[in-house]
Amino acid sequence: MIIGVPRETCPGERRVALVPAVLAPLKKLGAEAVIERGAGLEAGFTDEEYHEKGARLAGQRDDVFAEADIVAQVRALGANPEAGRLDLPLLRRDQSLIGMCEPLTAGEVCREAAERGVNLFSMELIPRITRAQSMDVLSSQATVAGYKAVLLAADALPRMFPMLMTAAGTVAPARVFVIGAGVAGLQAIATARRLGAVVSGYDVRPAVKEQVESLGAKFVEMKLETGAAEDKGGYARAMGEEFYRKQRELMTEVVKHHDVVITTAVVPGKKAPVLLTAEMVRGMAPGSVIVDLAAERGGNCELTRPGETVVEGGVTILGPANLPAMVPYHASQMYAQNIVNFLKNLVKDNAIRFEANDEIIRETLVTRGGQVVHPRVKELLGASPAMSGAGA
Repeated sequence: MIIGVPRETCPGERRVALVPAVLAPLKKLGAEAVIERGAGLEAGFTDEEYHEKGARLAGQRDDVFAEADIVAQVRALGANPEAGRLDLPLLRRDQSLIGMCEPLTAGEVCREAAERGVNLFSMELIPRITRAQSMDVLSSQATVAGYKAVLLAADALPRMFPMLMTAAGTVAPARVFVIGAGVAGLQAIATARRLGAVVSGYDVRPAVKEQVESLGAKFVEMKLETGAAEDKGGYARAMGEEFYRKQRELMTEVVKHHDVVITTAVVPGKKAPVLLTAEMVRGMAPGSVIVDLAAERGGNCELTRPGETVVEGGVTILGPANLPAMVPYHASQMYAQNIVNFLKNLVKDNAIRFEANDEIIRETLVTRGGQVVHPRVKELLGASPAMSGAGA
């Protein structure tokens, strides 16, 4: 079996799907790696390192797709809307493609992949179960995003994070408020605390209070009827507009007393909820900073512009796109390990197991046998949600 890794073509994407260190475990699976020359350079991995670990180097992108039984990418097809389409003609029937492909928002591209007979596995759909934790790319990449968000905030804030006692007087610590205590939020809390800030955190799930406080942050409690804040897959569930309205009212007073606000609220396949209105931003002190980790989903802040920096009333609003790509070395290391762990579950006796009773395989398989087979994606495309073809 040959695993092919082409160079990433999405603008600004510096990660790579496999790093040299994971090639040895792949060999134990009976798999050989073919890497497009230069695929790992922007992440800090040279062609020589791949060659030393036993990979074959391909000079042309076409050669990678032509040789590979499985193509591994970071941003594939739907997650790479323009350049990703150029790869469609390179894919062939019964070839498998593994990567992030935004199936819940790019269903038409998934349909096109199905028409080519491709077996498409979406890593964003890894179920939140114990057995799949080591394959969870959303969590591993959110760790990087949470860390980097704090560094961006510290760089933009016109004051230092830690309290300092100097001969010139005492410097008060920065006050950081993190909205959302998922993986990204908890990492942001931990990083801000390590930099010496006074940190508060909030989440619609009261159960995470202990996690927030264990990191040395204060948990902000708001009296709201949350109901089930997670779906059965362990992902955030969209709440009603009335809930978000009441939440914004309660949050207004909290936000204005902080120097930095980091928002992390995203719902898979949906536009991000607006948590910070323009009015709330105007109530913050000049020099304050907002880092919106939901910028690519429309933003948690009403004034966010994806990929841009906005200044409103002296408040800087950062809408970074693809933060993990800003720390590509370690982001790639973690992503590559997720992919290898996924392959260990997927491949047996040098062949892919298409087993519908395996929750990990069933939940990540989007297309097979010329059809879109994932129930949620089929439903979005207007087809029957009944699954077909995955257990053949």
